[in-house]
Amino acid sequence: MIPLSKRISKAILPTRDQSTRERKGFVLVEVIVAMVILAVAVSSLAGLVYSVSRSGIRTSGDAYKNGVLIHEVNRLEGIPYDSIPNGTQSITVSTGTYAHTRVITVAETQPNVIKTIKIVVTPTNTAFKKDSVSFIRTKSRTSRVLCTDCPQG
Repeated sequence: MIPLSKRISKAILPTRDQSTRERKGFVLVEVIVAMVILAVAVSSLAGLVYSVSRSGIRTSGDAYKNGVLIHEVNRLEGIPYDSIPNGTQSITVSTGTYAHTRVITVAETQPNVIKTIKIVVTPTNTAFKKDSVSFIRTKSRTSRVLCTDCPQG
């Protein structure tokens, strides 16, 4: 008869063949754990990608808006003082890469000497913010050099 200690050790402890045998394939639990870890990583990256893309859209809109404002300021600085009409003028641009409405308000604070100009650019796309610029345009003293009775002297 086999002693009791040998019978217990054979029943509890695996044999040499069972312990050295290699595993083949994945267990379903390992696959599920890997998918959960991947889902957590991808969802955190998705938030980052979303915020970066919104920032990029906002930045491109700001670049277009600044271009429109600079263009209008340069245009109004380059034309003669008397050619700038007083009042409010609204221009809507619906074609191109930056659809917008710009409102130009000209007020003559000192007649025939100073004009205050305000330009407001409102984008059609609500993802972009509207912006404005104000500046003062003065009449050049050298525009009428031979005029002796002009209000500027």
